[in-house]
Amino acid sequence: QVQLVESGGGLVQAGGSLRLSCAASGTIFSANVMGWFRQAPGKQREMVATITSGGATNYADSVKGRFTVSRDNAKNTVYLQMNSLKPEDTAVYYCKADYYYAGYWGQGTQVTVSS
Repeated sequence: QVQLVESGGGLVQAGGSLRLSCAASGTIFSANVMGWFRQAPGKQREMVATITSGGATNYADSVKGRFTVSRDNAKNTVYLQMNSLKPEDTAVYYCKADYYYAGYWGQGTQVTVSS
């Protein structure tokens, strides 16, 4: 069973930075796509950024130029560097990993940006 463990969330002031990490375990395969989603209170979960095993990236318009997704395939880990954070970035951030046989979610990590 694949497990995704996220870390790096917390409380930061507007304009600050945070780096999220998500490590996958329980499989010898590398995920086809890994990425980050977020869900704010009362809102639907939305895609933030994704990255393929080959390094191709995709970002939500709201985070382009501020967030950077990267991955270390040898460590089965995906990262999200978040700069110039805004209060509207406040949400629970979820890691997702898609394998050829199934997709998996992490438990989520809270990111709170104060104004």
